Amino acid sequence: MTDLDATDHALLRLLQTDATLPASELGRRVGLSQPAAWRRVRRLADAGVLGRRRLHLDLEKLGFGVTVFLGVKLATKGRVSLEDFERAVSAIPEVQTVEHVLGLYDYRLRVVARDLSDFERVLRRRIMTLPGAGEVEANVLLSEERRPGPLL
Repeated sequence: MTDLDATDHALLRLLQTDATLPASELGRRVGLSQPAAWRRVRRLADAGVLGRRRLHLDLEKLGFGVTVFLGVKLATKGRVSLEDFERAVSAIPEVQTVEHVLGLYDYRLRVVARDLSDFERVLRRRIMTLPGAGEVEANVLLSEERRPGPLL
């Protein structure tokens, strides 16, 4: 969908900031009636511009005090398919994101754990036993500044 107008862009900016805004509030902020705003949002969703809406969970308050970014290089690319690795790593609940990347490593994983010893357990028992898992580099997140500014 490439024919987005200024109102579509305004709606997308608002939804990027707070995806829970009702159509009445969206319409009020962009100068549309509630039904017109709802139709616009529905059209954007139907066109695939809007995907799933997700909640942001505070992982620290849920007891996950450590976030680690892992670079994973597959040991044997020819013997293990990328799909097999992705399927296996996606089944690990502590792995929050799986990104197939170009560069020094084949995958970048975002892993959460309760503490460093919990992370070590996840690494040794779950990640390093995955099909094709080879070299791994870990980077522990010290702090994170969220800048979810509007894309549009």
